[in-house]
Amino acid sequence: MTDISIARLPGEYWWGGAINEGAAMPFGRTAHTRDLRVTDDNQASPLLLSNKGRYIWSEDPFAFRADENGLSVYEAAGEVVVEEGHGSLQGAYLHAARTHFPPSGLIPDPLAFTAPQYCTWVEMFYEPAQDKIVRYAESILANGLPPGILIVDDNWMKDYGMWDFDKHRFPDPKAMVDRLHGMGFKVMLWMCPYVSADSTIFKELRDGDLLMKGEDGAPVLRQWWNGYSAVVDYTKAEGAAWFRRQMDRLTADYGVDGFKLDAGEPILPGGTDTTRPVAWSRPLRLLEDCEAYASLGVGYSLIELRMCWKLGGQALIQRQRDKTHAWDAGGLGGLIPNAIAQGLLGYAFNCPDMIGGGMDGDINSPDFRFDSELFVRYAQCAALFPVMQFSMAPWRVLSGDELAWCLDAVRLRSELGPELLALARQAAADGLPMLRSLEFEYPDRGYALVQDQFLLGSGLLVAPVVVKGQTSRRVVFPEGRWQGEDGSVVEGPVEREVEAPLSRLPWYRKIG
Repeated sequence: MTDISIARLPGEYWWGGAINEGAAMPFGRTAHTRDLRVTDDNQASPLLLSNKGRYIWSEDPFAFRADENGLSVYEAAGEVVVEEGHGSLQGAYLHAARTHFPPSGLIPDPLAFTAPQYCTWVEMFYEPAQDKIVRYAESILANGLPPGILIVDDNWMKDYGMWDFDKHRFPDPKAMVDRLHGMGFKVMLWMCPYVSADSTIFKELRDGDLLMKGEDGAPVLRQWWNGYSAVVDYTKAEGAAWFRRQMDRLTADYGVDGFKLDAGEPILPGGTDTTRPVAWSRPLRLLEDCEAYASLGVGYSLIELRMCWKLGGQALIQRQRDKTHAWDAGGLGGLIPNAIAQGLLGYAFNCPDMIGGGMDGDINSPDFRFDSELFVRYAQCAALFPVMQFSMAPWRVLSGDELAWCLDAVRLRSELGPELLALARQAAADGLPMLRSLEFEYPDRGYALVQDQFLLGSGLLVAPVVVKGQTSRRVVFPEGRWQGEDGSVVEGPVEREVEAPLSRLPWYRKIG
């Protein structure tokens, strides 16, 4: 084990580790401890970056503590690299990226950046069906939204592990996909690594030695959010190849365009899952199984992940973990800080989860309280993220001006879509995040703690309202001239209170 202590430089802060802790970043204001060996909530990477041009990297997870005195790294499973002398947060990031996760040169399908995604989850939960999906797509267009990427979520298949359409609910899936394509949509299917123990595919995979096993050599059933299942051993070349064959067959047979790969949480080798110790096909580094699962998506044009370990620089859409229908850091308030962290870990093509929050089955509860203001603000915040995703149909829960303002956010995305696409191509070439903090672009100006607004590239400043009831907000303008969408021009550097009624997403373009 390697223990490292680094004294804090004046004004130094750190970002990195697990992206779901974005609201606690930058580290250094108060004491914060995290053990990356226990990472099961979203994307993560063994990287910490300083705004003073320093960074920590390891190929393996480690624990760390940051406070006002400095940074300590301990319980490291492998060698820890400490780099200094790179000048700024951007300088440290660029050196780390080029050395440890260089950009692939590829982007996800361009439609991901010019139009929204529409997931069936909130509208259909575990009951998607061919006729309902076609009606959903027709309603999207009928209500003034553009065609985009339609994600068919959980339970479209025969069973977990049996990755073909349930013929009762999808009598002609090829015709459905063709029809959606004709309407201008591309289609993604939800998939996971689980295999139902009473399915016919379970025996085939068991006999082929393609399932995660216990120490006794028998397949282990893992508890997850929808029951108990066996797990495909994707750490094994043959298991990974089997999973990819399922995706390739769905693409070839039905014209599917991509996949939402859910789950993939690390299952610690030698650890206990449910009541039995588990063992992968070979000795693994900690979290290597999570990396192996995420790697299944590399090479496909449309892949969305919720879990990822390392793999920065790849053409993968990285979705923030499921958000609650709330204003706090577990909902809308966490979007921008987490997105800044995603970009700094090399996940340039990031998605802020479903607009309004995933909401799961609680939307059908009589106690559920829908907040239309939250939904509109969420749509505005997501509109200029690299990827934007709806699930709840806005026309079903909004009306009048509120629906119009939500549609305005989508129209803004369509208008700026070519610029988003250009930034995606830039990220694929040079590794720079699409969505950036002010500190990233303007070092040593005192912007390290600004976490509620962001830059899209270097030329667009976006300042969504993320606090309930606010009709104005403080905006930090860096040096230069910034022209607002309302025609106003602000000369920076300056902080200014700007009007932001529910109808407005404040954003500014750098001019001159």
